[in-house]
Amino acid sequence: MTAADTQILLNKLQSNINQLELTNKGALNALEFRLDAILQANLDTFWLLICAILVFLMQAGFMCLETGLSRNKNSINVALKNVSDFGISVVVFWAFGFALMYGTSVSGLFGTKFFFFTTKVAGYQTYFVFQAMFVATAATIISGAVAERLKFFSYIIITLLVSGLFYPIVGHWSWAFNFENPAEKFGWLGQLGYLDFAGASVVHSVGGWIALSVLLVVGNRTGRFREDDKKKSFQGSNTPMAALGALILWFGWFGFNGGANGAMDLKIPLILINTFLSASFGLIFSSVMGIIVLKKPEPLFMITGPLAGLVSITASCAYVDPTHAIIIGSIGGIISGSTIVLLEKIKIDDVVSAIPVHLACGIWGTIAVALFANFELMGVEKTRLEQIYIQLIGISSIGAFCFIGSYLILKTINSFFPLRVSKIHEELGLNISEHNASTDTHELLEVLTNQAKSDNYSSRAPQDPFTESGIIGTQYNVIMNKLEQSEKQKNKWKNRVSKEIKLAMNVQQRLMPKRDIENYPIFGLNIPAREISGDFYDFYLHDDEVYFTLSDVSGKGVNAGMVMAKAITLFKIFAKQKFKPNEILLEMNNDLKETNPVGTFITSIVGRYNLKTDLVEIANAGHQPTLLKVGKDFKEYPSSSMPLAVIKHKDESVYQLESFKLNGGRIYCFTDGFSECMDENKQEIGIDGVKELILKHTNSSLQKELTSATEEIRLKSLKKEIVEDGVKKDNDILDDDLTIIAIGK
Repeated sequence: MTAADTQILLNKLQSNINQLELTNKGALNALEFRLDAILQANLDTFWLLICAILVFLMQAGFMCLETGLSRNKNSINVALKNVSDFGISVVVFWAFGFALMYGTSVSGLFGTKFFFFTTKVAGYQTYFVFQAMFVATAATIISGAVAERLKFFSYIIITLLVSGLFYPIVGHWSWAFNFENPAEKFGWLGQLGYLDFAGASVVHSVGGWIALSVLLVVGNRTGRFREDDKKKSFQGSNTPMAALGALILWFGWFGFNGGANGAMDLKIPLILINTFLSASFGLIFSSVMGIIVLKKPEPLFMITGPLAGLVSITASCAYVDPTHAIIIGSIGGIISGSTIVLLEKIKIDDVVSAIPVHLACGIWGTIAVALFANFELMGVEKTRLEQIYIQLIGISSIGAFCFIGSYLILKTINSFFPLRVSKIHEELGLNISEHNASTDTHELLEVLTNQAKSDNYSSRAPQDPFTESGIIGTQYNVIMNKLEQSEKQKNKWKNRVSKEIKLAMNVQQRLMPKRDIENYPIFGLNIPAREISGDFYDFYLHDDEVYFTLSDVSGKGVNAGMVMAKAITLFKIFAKQKFKPNEILLEMNNDLKETNPVGTFITSIVGRYNLKTDLVEIANAGHQPTLLKVGKDFKEYPSSSMPLAVIKHKDESVYQLESFKLNGGRIYCFTDGFSECMDENKQEIGIDGVKELILKHTNSSLQKELTSATEEIRLKSLKKEIVEDGVKKDNDILDDDLTIIAIGK
């Protein structure tokens, strides 16, 4: 072989080697591409399953939210509805809901394939799992809105309708696509260009529309709104639990919106940041609405605020930038708060504000897509006005189908099978009436209620050191044991005090004037406000002189009666010795200062009238003024010194002694029960009012004059609306004692 032949052979061999290298490199690139595709598919599947789990967690959030905002007597019922609707909706969706939603389309209205869904394709299985979580969310929205009045089996019927009819058909209209070519839309709304990324209308407004129709069919909770346009707020059982539910929903919503993307790609960070920004601003603006409406940070507005922002961004979270997400969430918070106020005004009783959050904000979120979405990046070749028109068609058609359809179906069912529980069962609570599930709290309340009705202090509450109600019951029983002993002691002392009051009354009655005064131009009346009067008057008669006194002891009851008895005794002692009126006041003052209870004082008038000389001498110690009436004219003799028993005095000059003749007139001394009587304008009549009263009842008979005047005051002073057990059995309770004396012909 020549050198030339050898060179040709080497060149050919080198060419084959080069060709082999090129072939292997192409195979290697193809293999790498295939591995990337497999890895991306697996990553997408993993992401969608994680999101499905997050959406499943939202079911727990709904349960906490609804249970916390419902009353305690219905908490078990609400929780069981949330558990049962998930299982039922998933089964129904598996049987025929998924087929109606994603099966072969019939005129873009509903599907006809995938009944009793089974497949070995992991992608289809993953998509079914994710959509099953969505249908459960749509169903459970209704639970909270109509809580506390709906029969359990009525709610099961509603869940069947939502998961088996309304949600799948609306989902088909909007989301149905060709699994071989996802860009090809089957549903008529999808073909029209309707946009709803994660279900603001498809999921949330579907639940909201049906919730509204159910509320109109079954009505409000008993007592929630009244005929007099007043509302009654029902306090939820556990607001912190409701707040926890809102936070769980917020957390789960990252899967709700993130999973709707269907893949783990560069859109996910934008979707997530839009989601939590919108929720945060929804919270802020809804809270501001609560402060504006109720003048305080209202829990319901704060709890529903982030949910309103989340629903609002659901339709557009992949299509807008964060600035627009903030605007959408802020407006959503305002819309939610405003709708809460609107429902109150039109008297629709939505327990958890599902309609403001899911319906009102679902509609807003659907419209917001057309207002803020980046059409250029989306490849949408329509103007915003055209897209708004399409969005409104979607909102209207979904609303009409869900609201009118569910209303007609449920109204028909309700005429044969009442959806609502009876008022008795509603009052008792659905925990017991629907599930026969009594709680230790209910048992405790039942004991307390029966005890209140029977006044039986011997019954005891259930005790359990391991439950809150049991611990309360234990402490309650300790209190009841002490109360029972205290009641026995109270009855013992009550009988003793009653006897002492009767004794004090007898003593007081014996101390009042009993002498024959027919031959003297004097008369007095005392009407006690209670059994024992703090006022007193007395006369002491000499042949040609009459000593008189009228006093008012501070306080009422037995103490006042005892002080009065001491004062009367002192008056009689010194009147018998013919002391001057101011001297009598001095002696009474100094003696009472030593013996009176601390803080007790007496306003007093002491005087004497000489029948032969017609001279009156009078001294006043802090009392109402003495009135001298001559004809129709009055002259007042007021006090110039403090009441008795306040401070000791050295001589009688402290008490000014007034002297004058009657000259055919009359003098009147009275206690403040007269001057403090209220007129028809709720104003005290005062001294001038007493003067008018005396003139009005002027009579030649002093007794008739005082009797009629006192009776008028008594009728005005009666406290007819007050009943005091054991006091004044005829219920003639007065504001104050009424005492008056008069001297003159």
